[in-house]
Amino acid sequence: MATAAIYGCAGETLSSDEAAFFRDADPWGFILFARNCGGTKQIVRLCHQLRETVARNAPILIDQEGGRVARLKPPLAPRRPPMDRFGELAKLDPEKAKEAAFLGAKLLAEDCRNLGIDVNCVPVLDVPQPGAHDIIGDRALSTRAEMIGTLGRQVVDGSLAGGCLPVIKHLPGHGRALADSHLELPRVTDDREELEEVDFAPFRALADAPLGMTAHIVFDALDPDRPATLSGTVIRDVIREGFGFDGLLMTDDLSMKALTGRFRDRAEASLNAGCDVVLHCNGEMAEMTDVAEGAKALEGEAARRGDAALALIPRDRPDFDRDGAEARFSELLRPVITV
Repeated sequence: MATAAIYGCAGETLSSDEAAFFRDADPWGFILFARNCGGTKQIVRLCHQLRETVARNAPILIDQEGGRVARLKPPLAPRRPPMDRFGELAKLDPEKAKEAAFLGAKLLAEDCRNLGIDVNCVPVLDVPQPGAHDIIGDRALSTRAEMIGTLGRQVVDGSLAGGCLPVIKHLPGHGRALADSHLELPRVTDDREELEEVDFAPFRALADAPLGMTAHIVFDALDPDRPATLSGTVIRDVIREGFGFDGLLMTDDLSMKALTGRFRDRAEASLNAGCDVVLHCNGEMAEMTDVAEGAKALEGEAARRGDAALALIPRDRPDFDRDGAEARFSELLRPVITV
């Protein structure tokens, strides 16, 4: 039985220590970063090595959003625009924006699947607010909550059409954060009514997504003592009951500096709060070993959600007219792309 964890690895090949750790820890999945991606054949081989350690077709994740968040860079995959371009296009032609968002997500998914990667951590559903930290910025689909929900639906559907599971992030919303949670713990002081009307709306609209990722942010109006990742109140009352989200819920990276304390404690607290799976990204063996001590078997409702998500990944992909898709995508975005 897999454990409720997703791990990264240190480099482009697995060390004997990493392989032994993954065999023993048996994580639900893995995640790749730029440090793991040196060449096409190498990435395919690494994906095979990772799955071989757990003796099953475990999901392999990546953050391939386009723009500044792209772990696969040319020549591994084409350069893609940031997703705010879809929102800019929507101001000119909403229907073309929807087509572009779908096609862009499908192309991203095809880029990933060609290398053996089958989960792409898109879309960002955060609603950026004036004065907030730019960690979200042009990663957001729009500045309007309703349009983020509309375009986010296209990104979810396009990802699935391209053979990758999408991950909605960062629940329940990162758009108001005044700090980067990679570096420190943000605190949002806005009232519940404002959050419900704006920040939560895109997540409610896409509550049927198969996978979601939490935000390491304290919301005073929800739980002033714990960040969302560690808050049973936020996960149970807001994400599960309020949004109606029944997909597999993973933490954001446990090694981000927004969280403190031992990694075992971070993992235990996240799972006890209601997260289904913990995510640890940097490949540091000592940290992963500590996380593994706090991780538990993926069972019950969490296992059901994980199985339901994996069942959506098509193992046989239909023929795809990449040249035609690339040409159409460029044509659609021409009005909002500046060279």
